[in-house]
Amino acid sequence: MTNYNSKYIYPFGGSARPTESADKQIVGGKGLGLEVMSKIGVDVPPGFTLTTPLCQVYQKDNDLPAAVWSGVREHVERIERDMGKKFGSRDNPLLFSCRSGAAMSMPGMMDTVLNIGLNDDTVEGLAKATDNPRFAWDSYRRLLDMFGEVVLGIPHEDFEKRFDKVKENANAKNDVDLT
Repeated sequence: MTNYNSKYIYPFGGSARPTESADKQIVGGKGLGLEVMSKIGVDVPPGFTLTTPLCQVYQKDNDLPAAVWSGVREHVERIERDMGKKFGSRDNPLLFSCRSGAAMSMPGMMDTVLNIGLNDDTVEGLAKATDNPRFAWDSYRRLLDMFGEVVLGIPHEDFEKRFDKVKENANAKNDVDLT
């Protein structure tokens, strides 16, 4: 039985035990950087890296093994404990960033989705927690834009056109004029 947690999931920061020797070919440049910073005592927010070989598993099976999904849930729970927040909580939402990586940096080729965990309910919790509704709703807008482009293949320009319409309807010249 493969230990999917140690083979495909590398934790860092918070209460995670550092891996013995993260390999740039396996965790990518960003993953290695986070691992190294965590090991030398830089205050890195807790997280985990899904390794590059996992991409091949997904491409072959069009899904991840159940044990990997279980490992992801375990690491999310660890991060919830470390941060004192809960993924999906309306009152105290925990948000994630998902960044692609590779051993060699390819500017403009790597995708990022920020603010994973925001939805119609959790955005209210973020607004309350930050006492800044504009920030919360703008973060949610950015999630929808990035997720639409990166995951669903919806061109960024389509979001911009619709957002321009929203601003026009609200008589807002700039993004920050919306509340």
